[in-house]
Amino acid sequence: MKNTVISVEIIENKIFVIRDHKVMIDRDLAELYGVQTKVLNQAVSRNKDRFPENFMFQLTDAEWILLRSQIVTSTESKGGRRYNPYVFTEYGVLMLSNILNSKKAVAVSIQIVNAFIKLREMALANNDLAKQLNEIEQRFIQYSRDTNLEIEEIFTQLDYLKDITKPSEIGFRTK
Repeated sequence: MKNTVISVEIIENKIFVIRDHKVMIDRDLAELYGVQTKVLNQAVSRNKDRFPENFMFQLTDAEWILLRSQIVTSTESKGGRRYNPYVFTEYGVLMLSNILNSKKAVAVSIQIVNAFIKLREMALANNDLAKQLNEIEQRFIQYSRDTNLEIEEIFTQLDYLKDITKPSEIGFRTK
């Protein structure tokens, strides 16, 4: 089992957001599971009823072109894909471990789901940070109202400070 340990960073780099879902491409999953993409997709085809739209979907031409610009893939003329890939959500990854039915598939799926969970936790932390910033902004606005401080005046003063602390020109001057 030790040889199936994959770093979370490797998995995170293979997760993309498409149609507001965090997904992994069939090719990347096949690589992690140690099977050919063709084998993975055949297993999915034999079990289509286990993969509703929120578990797996095929990319449109536009989505695939956009994704290909972000990742390195070969072109069709050089042995690349002949059709758009399937992508799997977190739930689809779990279902894949059931249909591939190997110890490695189960171990890798657990690691992938843990990566999805970590990304979800990071997103929630960012939401909390955004809420805190919003609270600070609201407090600042209330403070400026309470002290009759004009926000425009604050920005004017900040611009003034920026101007007086601006370094003088750099370089040689000729006469």
